[in-house]
Amino acid sequence: MSERTFTIGESVGQLPATDKPVIAGLDGPMFVISGPCVIESNDICMGIAERLVKITGKIRVGLIFKASFDKANRSSISSFRGPGLEKGLEVLSNVRKQFSIPVMTDVHETSQVQPVGEVVDCLQVPAFLCRQTDLLCACAKTGKCVNIKKGQFLSPEEMLNAVEKVRKCGNDKIMLTERGTFFGYNRLVNDMTGIRTMQQFGCPVAFDATHSTQQPGGLGQSSGGRREMSPILARAAIAAGANGLFLEVHTDPAKAKSDAASIMPIDWVEETLKICKEIFEIVRSK
Repeated sequence: MSERTFTIGESVGQLPATDKPVIAGLDGPMFVISGPCVIESNDICMGIAERLVKITGKIRVGLIFKASFDKANRSSISSFRGPGLEKGLEVLSNVRKQFSIPVMTDVHETSQVQPVGEVVDCLQVPAFLCRQTDLLCACAKTGKCVNIKKGQFLSPEEMLNAVEKVRKCGNDKIMLTERGTFFGYNRLVNDMTGIRTMQQFGCPVAFDATHSTQQPGGLGQSSGGRREMSPILARAAIAAGANGLFLEVHTDPAKAKSDAASIMPIDWVEETLKICKEIFEIVRSK
C-alpha cells in the first residue's frame, strides 16, 4: 500500500476489523461517505445501510456509513437533534456488526471522543468546530481516522493548521471534506480549486455534495437547499480530482428530520455513483 493511503475499518484497539474496509488516500480508489444526516431510528439506519451496501457493492465503491447521534448546531432550539450519545452509538454499532462496514459519526465535545472512538472507525469534526484544538487532538489520540470538515469561514489554505494539530497529536489518518463556503445571505458556493489545495497537505479530500446545496437558515428555523444540484456538484468535484464523495441520503427526504431540503433521495445514489466512478477513472488514467 502507498504511504499516501490508509485503511478505515481495520482493527484498532478493542474494535474488530470489518469485512469491507475502505482504502482512503491520494493514491487510493474512490470511496463514499453516506447515510442519513441524523439517526432517526435503528430501523431507518439499518434500511438505508442495507441499500447503500448493495449499491456500492454493485458499483465497487468503498462505503463508510455516516449518521449523527446529535446535531448540536441546528438552526432552531426546537429542531430534532438525534437520540443522544448512548442510543446513537448503539445504532451505529448495530450497523457495523450487521453489514461489517466502517462507520463514522461526528463529535462536538472532548467528553464524547472516548466513547465514540470505541464504536466507530472514523471520527468527524464538524465544520464549525474545525479550529478547536482540544477536540482535534482528542480525536487524534483515538488512533482512528479523523475527518475534518472545512469550515465555511475558512480558505482551503487555512485548513493546514487543522491538519497539523491532528498530526502533532500523533495521528496521520486524516481526511478533509469540502462542504461549501458562505457567500452572502443563506447561500453557499463551491470552489473546486480548494480540493487540489487541500490535497497538497497530503490528505485525501472528500466533497460533500449534499451540504454544499444548503441555504443555511434559509427557511427561517431550518436550512433550505437545492438537492437537485447535488449530482451536478458531485460530478464536478470528482472531475476536479476529489478522492471521494460525502452524500447524506434518505428513503423519504421530505420526512427527514434534518436537512430535508438538501438530503439526497437514496434512489439517486446508484446513478450518481456510477457516473462519478466513470469520471474518477478517466481523471486518474490521465
